[in-house]
Order: sequence, then structure tokens, then C-alpha cells
Amino acid sequence: MKKIYKNIIVGFSFMALLTSCETELDLSNPTALSLEELLQTDDGFIALSNGVLDAYQKIPANEFYLTELRSDNVRANSENGNFPAFNAYNVDANNGDVATYYSNNMHTIKHANTIIDNRFLAPESQQYTVGEAYFMRALCHFNLVRAYQNVPFIDKVLDITEEEALDYPQLPEAEVYEKIIDDFKTSIAYLDNAEQNRYRPSKGAAIALAAKAYLSQPNPNYSEAELLLASVVENSGSYGYNLLYTDRSSAVNFDENPDEITDAEYLANLVVDFGHVFGNEISAGYTDGVLDGSWSNNSGYEINNEVIFSIAYDLVSSDNYTTSDSGLDDQVETDSESFSFAMTLQGPSNGVNIATLEFLEVMTPELQPVRFYASIDALSYDPTNITNDTFNAKFPTDGEIGDNDWIVLRYADVLLLYVEAIIGSGDSTTDTRAIDAFNQVRRRAGLEEVANVTKEDLLAERRVEFVYENQRLYDLIRFGVADEVLREFSTANSLNYTSEKKYLPFPQREIDNLPNFYSQNSGY
Repeated sequence: MKKIYKNIIVGFSFMALLTSCETELDLSNPTALSLEELLQTDDGFIALSNGVLDAYQKIPANEFYLTELRSDNVRANSENGNFPAFNAYNVDANNGDVATYYSNNMHTIKHANTIIDNRFLAPESQQYTVGEAYFMRALCHFNLVRAYQNVPFIDKVLDITEEEALDYPQLPEAEVYEKIIDDFKTSIAYLDNAEQNRYRPSKGAAIALAAKAYLSQPNPNYSEAELLLASVVENSGSYGYNLLYTDRSSAVNFDENPDEITDAEYLANLVVDFGHVFGNEISAGYTDGVLDGSWSNNSGYEINNEVIFSIAYDLVSSDNYTTSDSGLDDQVETDSESFSFAMTLQGPSNGVNIATLEFLEVMTPELQPVRFYASIDALSYDPTNITNDTFNAKFPTDGEIGDNDWIVLRYADVLLLYVEAIIGSGDSTTDTRAIDAFNQVRRRAGLEEVANVTKEDLLAERRVEFVYENQRLYDLIRFGVADEVLREFSTANSLNYTSEKKYLPFPQREIDNLPNFYSQNSGY
């Protein structure tokens, strides 16, 4: 069982009336302790914070459909449900996944606001939980503004018996980002002396995500982002962050030849390193200079120095796993995840994580000798076959009951965001700080170092480094090239992209709940 769930069980141990199969702390549940009773217990704020993290488990479950599947990285089989509608930019405002992703983020925000509303009651030893609440509220609003653009920013627990929701209209994108950044900065102060735990929000994660928000807002603030990211990169040792990377002097000699390690063997070592970032290990097998085993999850690798913040999942022998629409009594405390169903080697069963032919042109063994073997299922790779289905190998668990953690932020992202901030509004840079950061990621990928980085280079590097991690669509938007890239991709594949389809429709369910209050996004 992964560490966060040990903490959750401890935090919930005093709640005898709370049934053991509830993974969320639902304060409206009549069988649970009242909020007043909970706040009087010694570990009440820890339990509340664990409830926030538990609630977030449902959010990654369908995020892939709404982000990566709407990019030029992956496609869906034409006969599988409504997944092709996402892929073809034909999703509408009544889509269940569109509504559920919105409500799951809002549900987590509600739990975070419960802590924030009562923050002055938190004992000194549990002040960090207030920082975690601000962090998670910011993260969920960050998810929402990037997905739907103009959204309300909810900064308190709303009384559903009152018309308080009418005080929270959709805000312009820039205003939402301003509030998100303020929340991340507030969390930094509360988390300053908190113990580092990669399954919980941390000061380093808050700094990096605040910087990412600065870069993502309509008018990016490159200087503020650069200062924040520099404080992490230049102090990475004190934070305990680094890329998983084996240098040549300590690399494993796979063929047990006493001579100097070969280039192919060194690349194989780097493939293993890259897999370990995601908690994966590869079975024995090395033939003709290539690792030829299969990947499997090993939770012992999942807590590593590259992962800054991740959502923990655990393999359980149960039909109760976290899905985007799971409710109370549907889950167990050590939830497995259903994003694995869409994103593992089970992809052939529902066909939603298939690499596009456009992506396979850049993800080849020759161009990407490390990432290729650790990112996609090489056994099915055949770029000459237009009907070939090549699947994601970053999450190699077995179907719906899987235990790959979901990485929200890792150090490679921080390094490349730092490069982005330094380039700023320019087109390229030779700044030694940016070059060093960029080349760290290149070296781990087994690629030659460079002396100049362009924005085009950076976007291309991010594409192959973070494929299947739900970053590509937001990278294209942030770099200002989404229309150009996705129109070309759409035309080549007979899809229906228009500039308005960068964002999802605002859920019709939310519009219907408050008639004449929320507006639908353009294009829907």
C-alpha cells in the first residue's frame, strides 16, 4: 500500500461511524461526524486534507479524453463509443465526460474550501494542511480554466440552500489566473516548513505550478515565472529534485562484456531510467543492442527524485476502482484507477490511446532511442502500415484495475518550463541557464546537446518527453500555435477542428442548473 493511503487510514481511524469503503470525506453524509465534531478532534485537519486528496483521485480518470485525445499525439478507433467525437472535435455541451470533469474539480474545490473557511482553527502542527488546501484549490481551478477558459472561481463552501452561486459568475480567463496564482503563492507560505512528501502538495510544487500558471495566462509573465523556476532549479539539491539519469561510468553492461560499455548499452540504461520515472521496470531481455522485454509497474520505483507531485493509486483485488463518475460507496480506500483502461497496454480493447501517424514520424527508434522504448508499445510499431495501432507503454498496468500513479508534476517539466520562461517573448536563446536545463533533458533522452534553443525546439522536445501525460494540447495553446498545428492536423485527418474548439463546451448541466446565468463558449 502506498504511503499516502497509510496516512489516510491513520487520519480516518477515529471516524468509527464512517464506513471503510468511502474514499472521500463527505461532510454531508449523515453517518459521518459533523464538521464541528471533526474540527474538535486532534487530527481533524489531517483528515480533511486527506479527503481533498482522495476527492482528486477521480479527476485524472477522464482527463485524457479531454486533453491528449484532442491533440495531434493520439487518436481513437472509429467504432469505440464517443471517444472518436473528442478526437474529431465533435464533442457537445451535453457530453457526460465534459460535465463530470468539471464537477469533479468543483467537488475537490469544495473539500479544499472547507479547510480554508476554517483555517483559523487549525492547530500549529497542522497549518500545512491549510497550504495543501490552497494548493489543491489552485490546481483544480488551473485544470478548469485551461479546459473551459472562462470559469467561476469558487473561494468558499457554498450553501446550496441559498443562491450563493449567483455571486460567482464566469470570470474572464485573466482574472481566474490571477486568483490561481494568488492561491499558489499563499500555499507556498503555509508549506514553507512542511515535510516533503511526493504524494502531498509541497512548497516546491507550488512554486513550479505558480510559474506554469504565469506562463499559461493570456498575457504570460515570463519574468515572474523565471524567478520562481530559478528558485527551484538553482536549489534543486535542497528540494531533492533531479532527473533519473545514469551516467556512463555507472551504466550496466548488459552483455557482460568486460570491454567498455557500448553506445547501445548506454542508451538501454537510459531507457530503464526513463521507465523508472513512471514506476515501471522492464523484464530481462537485450538483443542486438535493444531492450526487448516488456514493461510492468513496480510501486517501489514510483517515489523518486524526479516526481514532484503525484496522485497515488494502489492495485486492489476488487471491482471498485476510481472512475470519473464514482460516488460514495463505489470505491475502496486504496483505489486503483480507470485512466489505465484508456492509457495502458489494454488500449486495444477500447482503442483510445493509439499514437497518430504524425506522432510516429517524430517518435522513432532512430530519433528517440530512449523515449521510444519507454513511451509506446514497440511490439506493434509499424509506421509503414497506415492501419497499425501503436499504444501507450508509460502506464503498463492491466486494464481497469491498475496501480500506476498519476504524475501531476515532475522535474523534467520544471526544467523545460524554465527554458520557456527564459526565452520569454523571443524566438530563441543561448542563455547558459536555459541551455543547461534543456540539455539535462536531452542527455537523459540519449540525444546530442545543443548550444541554442528555439521555441520550436522546445515545443518539439516537450511533445516527445510528455506524450500521454496530458500536456500537448495545453502546450500548443500556451505557445500560441494551437490553431496552426491543429488545423493542419485536422485537415490531414478529416477532422473538424476550429479555433473555438481549443476549449471544451461549458457543461450544459451547469447552465441548466442556473438558467440565464452562465454563458456557453463560442463554437458550441
